[in-house]
Amino acid sequence: MTNEEYQAAARYWEEKDAAGVKLEQDKLKAMAEEYILSNNTCALATGTGDYVRCTPIEYSWHGGCFWMFSEGGKKFIGLQNNPHVCLAIYDRYEGFGSLHGMQVMGLADLIEPFSDDYNAHAAWKKISLEALRKLPSPMHLIRVRPTRIDCLFSDFKDLGCSPRQTLLLGETAMQ
Repeated sequence: MTNEEYQAAARYWEEKDAAGVKLEQDKLKAMAEEYILSNNTCALATGTGDYVRCTPIEYSWHGGCFWMFSEGGKKFIGLQNNPHVCLAIYDRYEGFGSLHGMQVMGLADLIEPFSDDYNAHAAWKKISLEALRKLPSPMHLIRVRPTRIDCLFSDFKDLGCSPRQTLLLGETAMQ
C-alpha cells in the first residue's frame, strides 16, 4: 500500500462516522457504562517505542475508571514510559445483527500499594489488606481513566442511530 492508501484506510471510520446519526451523549454514556459493567475482562494494550503488548486482564469499573490488579508482567514495560493505553471489551462475534464491543483509549497510572485509593479498591473487591500484605511480591494496581470510547453496538440501529458511536471524555472520565 502507498502512504496515501494507508492514510485513506486510517480515515475510513472518521469519514463514515461524520455522516452517521449520533446518539445523545447521556444515553450513549449510560449504554457504554451498562456494557462495561456487564463484563469483567478486557484486552489491555500498552507500548513504548517499538514494543507493544496486549494482555487479557480482569477489570473492575467504579468511579469512572477501570481498575486492574496485576502481579506484574511485560505490560509494565509500556506502562513505565507511556501512560497512553487502549483496552478492548467485546462479545463473541455472532453476526452483524448482534455486534457488541468497544475500544477505550485512556491514561493509565499505577496506584501506590496501600495508599488510600489502593485500599479503597481492595475493599471494593472484598480483598483483605492483610492478604495483600502477605503476598511474596506486591500486587500492583493499574487505574485507567478513559478519554475516548468507541462503541460498536448493533442495538444503536434500533434507536435510529449509526451502529458505531464515540464518547469523548474529559479529565473527570465517566463520573
